[in-house]
Formats: sequence, C-alpha cells, structure tokens
Amino acid sequence: MASTATTQWQFTGEYFENCNCDIVCPCLFSAQAPFTSQPTEGACDVAFAFHIERGSYGDVQLDGLNVAVMAHTPGAMASGDWSVALYVDERADDRQSQALQAIFSGAAGGVMGQFAPLISTVLGVKAVPITYTKNGAHRSLEMPGLARLAVQAVPSVVPNTEIWVANAHPFNPEGVAMAIGGSNSTWSDYGMTWDNSGKNAHYAPIRWSNA
Repeated sequence: MASTATTQWQFTGEYFENCNCDIVCPCLFSAQAPFTSQPTEGACDVAFAFHIERGSYGDVQLDGLNVAVMAHTPGAMASGDWSVALYVDERADDRQSQALQAIFSGAAGGVMGQFAPLISTVLGVKAVPITYTKNGAHRSLEMPGLARLAVQAVPSVVPNTEIWVANAHPFNPEGVAMAIGGSNSTWSDYGMTWDNSGKNAHYAPIRWSNA
C-alpha cells in the first residue's frame, strides 16, 4: 500500500457519538485556548461510531465497512492527552484494515488528522464484528462482548422533527443532530467501563477526504 501521506482517500457515510457529558457537550465551546469549558463530569469518555457507505483509499474499496473509536480525555478534549482505542470491521481484508487504521488514526490526514496531535496513548487496535444500524432518528452499533451503543434524537417541540445545529462540530460543520444516549449505551475494554445512557450524543451524515 502507498504511503499514508500521499494516498488519496474519500468516503461518504454516517457517524454518531455518545459521551458522558450532560447536554450540551462543553467541549464544542473549548476548541481554542484557554480551554475553559470543561466536560461536565471532569473527564470525557466518548464513543464514535462510523459507517462507510461508499469510499476508497487509493485503489482499495471501503464500501459498507464500519469503525468505532473510543477516547478518554482527562479534561477538555482540545487540551489533549487522549487515550484512544480503535476497532475496525473484521470483514475488512488486510489492505482494507490498513486503510481504515490509517484514516481513523489520523495518520492519513483529513478530519481525524486534526486530532492526531492530541492523542498521547493508543490503547490498541482490534478487528472485531461491528454492526451499525440506522432506523429513523435512532442509531446503534454493537460489538459483541465489548460495546452496545445507541443514540436517539432529542425531543423537539415540533413532533417527529430532529434538532440540527450548524457550525458546531468538525465532523460535519454543516450540522449535527442533537441526540441522547439510549438505555444501556455501554463499552467495556482495556480495564475501563462506560455507561453513557441518557448522556450527550450527536449524529450526522459525513463526507470526508484528505483532498
């Protein structure tokens, strides 16, 4: 596979996240020094779930694959010192797995490349079964024995209407839906256990590349 610094990649798909903050996540307001907006629980435990609808890394096709990234930060996310675990879809072959690791670790640039300097500890990379589900205003991801994550849109004063916030998130500046962690939204691995049920969440379509 070509160098991660030169390989062109792009994909369209969807993501959701669920952290341990009460709504709304203060880290969205602390992107620049002095990072005065702290997570509501002091530290941040956040799960990011990704589904690639169509995508490629060089000549490697990534259609239909899933990824999860778990991150812990001791304070505001923008302050750094992240500990991160990466999970890639076990259906990926060797070249696809390498591509997913390059993209979602930030080594291949793009959106995650902006966060790479904040990571101080890589807990590990695992290939596991990952099921990503989209159903109306609900999103979920399951990794058997490790995580069962779920989010749903927060209630709106207008029935059956999602609340979208623009210019608030680097994953999709055009807008993210305000959501909340579903019941039993949990992850357990590397000696850590989270339960972000009823906590802050977002979801959105994404279109990423390193162009």
